[in-house]
Amino acid sequence: MIEARGLHKAFGGVPVLRDVSLTLGRGETVAVIGPSGSGKSSLMAVLCGLERASSGTLQVAGEDFAGMGEDDLARARRGRIGVVLQAFHLLPTMTALENVATPMELAGMSGARERAEAELVAVGLGHRLSHYPAQLSGGEQQRVAIARALAPRPALVFADEPTGNLDAATGAAIVELLFARRAEAGATLLIITHDESLARQCERVVTLADGMIASDRHV
Repeated sequence: MIEARGLHKAFGGVPVLRDVSLTLGRGETVAVIGPSGSGKSSLMAVLCGLERASSGTLQVAGEDFAGMGEDDLARARRGRIGVVLQAFHLLPTMTALENVATPMELAGMSGARERAEAELVAVGLGHRLSHYPAQLSGGEQQRVAIARALAPRPALVFADEPTGNLDAATGAAIVELLFARRAEAGATLLIITHDESLARQCERVVTLADGMIASDRHV
């Protein structure tokens, strides 16, 4: 699903990724860990096409992400890549149902509202369809974010500190839900996390240090 070779990335002349090579197979679950500033979030942004590497090659789901322009990258991500972020990033003026359905509608997917409702029911929010983010708890907002990421049935799911804004009990429930929904979709999952107990639930753990891969091991 992902084949990255020799990725370099710099911001303002400061290197954040240095010669990163990484391969992810279909259906794998992989955690990326490392201290703050090690390049974890930058790596995720490059792998999912939200940032461009300064150099190196990147194939994602058979597409040459390194050689694409912004418009082509947006089209390549659409429906294929789901992203779950620590800060939820729900639109405050849209209901839970609209937050999940609208990206699919904009992508021209058929039955978007029906798919959105089914996914929200699957994450336990069938009774919250018409509620706005401000009316939802943090855990409920993250469930909406998971539903939004997985409703299009993407081949790849990226999660950046998905439990970072949640208490321990809610975070554990969200992790269980994320893995269950990923397994049902058969998607490849890459999680950025500081939480080593969460990392150990993945099949592989990749450790970054100073923008480089320090280790890549199966759990």
